[in-house]
Amino acid sequence: MPDESKTLDPAVRPAAATATPSGTTATATPSGATATAGDSPVPARAHRWTLGLVTVGLVLAALNLRPAITSLGALLEEVSEGLHMSGSVAGVLTSVPPLCFAVFGITAPRLARRFGPVAVVCAGMAAIFSGLLLRPFASGTAGFLAASALALMGIAVSNVLMPVIVKRYFPDRVGSMTGLYSMALALGTSVAAAATVPMTEALGGDWRIGLGVWAAVAALAVLPWIPLLRDRSDAGRPGERAATNPSAPGTSAPATAPSAATRAPATGTGSAAPAEAAAPPRVTRSRTAWALGCFFGLQATGAYITMGWMPQIFRDAGVPASTAGVLLAVTMVMGVPLAFVIPRLATRMRNQGPIVVALGLCGLGGYTGLFLAPAAGAWAWALLLGVSNCAFPLALTMIGMRSRTGAGVVRLSAFAQSVGYLISIPGPLLVGVLYQHSGGWGLPIALMGGLMVPQMIVGTLAGRDRTVEDEC
Repeated sequence: MPDESKTLDPAVRPAAATATPSGTTATATPSGATATAGDSPVPARAHRWTLGLVTVGLVLAALNLRPAITSLGALLEEVSEGLHMSGSVAGVLTSVPPLCFAVFGITAPRLARRFGPVAVVCAGMAAIFSGLLLRPFASGTAGFLAASALALMGIAVSNVLMPVIVKRYFPDRVGSMTGLYSMALALGTSVAAAATVPMTEALGGDWRIGLGVWAAVAALAVLPWIPLLRDRSDAGRPGERAATNPSAPGTSAPATAPSAATRAPATGTGSAAPAEAAAPPRVTRSRTAWALGCFFGLQATGAYITMGWMPQIFRDAGVPASTAGVLLAVTMVMGVPLAFVIPRLATRMRNQGPIVVALGLCGLGGYTGLFLAPAAGAWAWALLLGVSNCAFPLALTMIGMRSRTGAGVVRLSAFAQSVGYLISIPGPLLVGVLYQHSGGWGLPIALMGGLMVPQMIVGTLAGRDRTVEDEC
């Protein structure tokens, strides 16, 4: 099996640093082009302590990207009763995460260009902490939704920028680093699902306390990013401006590996690549970008339906509340080992379609089991759905693989996640409406299983060996 770094496009491997006439740091690329530090996969002055701190920051940030959602899923019945919500309103509540991710995620590239991705992620962690701290004090549904939206806003921008930071600091380890933070994300998701109900009971049974505890965990995630704000190697503002505006004065064109139609012959003088080859791709023109956005949206639909409703499905089938929370945790914890394995495997394959299909078949099996015998085979269905939910780290990995440059990854990440989360908004809401009006889980579960088929189709299209630059 080939080494992972050999499977990456030459444009995303570290390059030797050189000096540009303007005094900015540049890198030499195989085509003879130069790139500013902002689009260079590794910041020119990144020290060992910086990379270590970025690693810690990624892990702690990932741990906090889902507890705001899964802790609520475990206590959804108690929250609904406490705030006097109907089934349809509870469905709206479970649709808030993808709505916020779509609305706020699309702002991440612009914020990153202006303030730098590190600063935006730091602010995102602070927003998560603030939202989780305020949410338990809400006296009504509107206040609860507003506090949740604040936390989800922080999650949204951090979601988009995680692949960007990985591509910048660890270009030769995209698969392993994506796997590391995906594994941390799955761990945070599963721990919140499993521990929220027992912790709430141990603290007196008040759901407000059970939800508020997670604010303390979120506070820890802010700390590693604070010293990184002063790290000049981030070079967020000038670098990102150079990446999105190659003609800006005092900067060089970002490094790309242009397609055969646009590749200019090397002059041997180290001159910059043509602006048309260096410009970030217009991802809206790419079929691969649209397929990736649809794949992201369908897997997110399944994930948020699972996180929001699966404990209730088991509870309605006669499973105790604490056990239902543990079953959700089992589903989420499957992502811990698989989120590390799948991205590494994906980067070693030219086409990720077979992985997409395998995960989709696991989802079909899990939903079929939920439909036929939700309580009898609960543990098996939880395991199968846990495997299926690992389409999320696969989608993140494909975002990093479907573009050649850092600027392209920023745009593709924002596009795929924003389009994806827009697609996923109706799913949890529709499940709540169907559950309330049908009086059971037959129709909602049939809907969940049916969505696995188009997910496998668009995922296979997104997994083809090509980049968005080839299609723009």
